[in-house]
Amino acid sequence: MIGIFFRSRAVFLISGALCVLLSCNNIRSGNREETAHPYYRVGTGENRETLKSLFDLLNRETNSGEEQFSLVREIAYEYVRLKEYGRLINFLSFRTNCYPQDPYNAYYLLLIAYGYMQQEAFPVAALYFDMIIKNYPDLTIRGESIHLACLSQLINLVDDPEQKILYYEELIARFPDRIDAGVAYFQLAQAYERTGDWNRAIKTYTDFLPYHGTVINGFADAYIYAKQLVDFYNSPKDWTFENLNTLIRAIESALDAGSSSRLWSYRAKVNFFARSWTQADEDNAGMAEFNISDFMRDTRITYAAELDTASNANEAFLRTWGWSQGISTWYLYFRKIYFPPDPDIHGRWEWAGVYYGEKF
Repeated sequence: MIGIFFRSRAVFLISGALCVLLSCNNIRSGNREETAHPYYRVGTGENRETLKSLFDLLNRETNSGEEQFSLVREIAYEYVRLKEYGRLINFLSFRTNCYPQDPYNAYYLLLIAYGYMQQEAFPVAALYFDMIIKNYPDLTIRGESIHLACLSQLINLVDDPEQKILYYEELIARFPDRIDAGVAYFQLAQAYERTGDWNRAIKTYTDFLPYHGTVINGFADAYIYAKQLVDFYNSPKDWTFENLNTLIRAIESALDAGSSSRLWSYRAKVNFFARSWTQADEDNAGMAEFNISDFMRDTRITYAAELDTASNANEAFLRTWGWSQGISTWYLYFRKIYFPPDPDIHGRWEWAGVYYGEKF
């Protein structure tokens, strides 16, 4: 996308500069009717008359201010209503280039960006949104911040994580009460994660955790993902095994010996779960009170000779049976650890949980 972005920028600047230069020269020579050229009068007869009247009024205004702004805005809105986005862009490009000191230029540039968005020229629109926040003071129009509108668009238009980081940091710093902070923190953490800056990613996921219940589009289990990552990051990680085979042998040896204490020592000390197959993933705080010895008393636990067929390169299931106190069949769940911040831990295995009952 970055390559397309700069190629589009070069084409626009070359062609736009020629057009604007000609228009501005005409204005400076005294021909103020240039902006009322027939090119700008489009639509039905009524539309054309409306535009002509607005341009006539605009050409009679000599001082920039609320009156001139109102006329420019009405002309722009007329083009929007007619879906004449090319004329909208040309007209406002003329205005901003010929009147660089106009205090409303940030708003006009925002409308130019909107015109490009409607033409699906998204990289060019992103150029304008970025230019506004970097080069123009913020404006409040009808109670809405221009910079907030630009940043809200940029986070969706830009794919590069480093750019996203800049935009999300500015959103959080400048508009904390006018955005969904939970979404902003999570997406910022995701961007840090993509750049490999795990320390900042974990810190930002930690900032996200108080916003439990935040809905993240395309990431249904965002809270669980963030909490598990933060908890694991802050844990000693001393229960992990080099590979799945070593972990399985340790589990089977503890079961053969009937040693609940040894078996329990192999479990993950954070994010361990025990649930039925139909129970949705959830926060498993409180698993520390799970006492496995109660389920092994006066019974022998048997395990399958092979892992369940649902096992794969990243997770595995071992069917066991003979557990007391209700449901006798458990599937022990093993997981390959995803933890890029620590290469010594990333890719090892852990006993992560238990599924009660037979699979459906």
